[in-house]
Amino acid sequence: MLNAEILREAEQRRLAWRCRRGMLELDIVLQRFVSEHFNGLTMAEMAQLDMLLELPDNVFWDLIQETATQAAAATPLAAEHAAVLQKLRQSRPSAEQETA
Repeated sequence: MLNAEILREAEQRRLAWRCRRGMLELDIVLQRFVSEHFNGLTMAEMAQLDMLLELPDNVFWDLIQETATQAAAATPLAAEHAAVLQKLRQSRPSAEQETA
């Protein structure tokens, strides 16, 4: 069991490092996501997040903001990663936090 825990912690550290992005808005959402939801991710969700992190910042941001076109939103990518995307969307700052 100890080896599984060590592997999980190593994977979490690797993904947390990959969550650092060049787009400020995306970086803010991802850092909040790491602090609020990261420890509760399953290994399958971590794999989904890993695939999402391969996307260019602007495409990833559109998925989080739900501004992607209907065609893009209907892709298997969005459906396959729905659970992780929902948690990422929950990490967006509220309107009050954005103006503060």
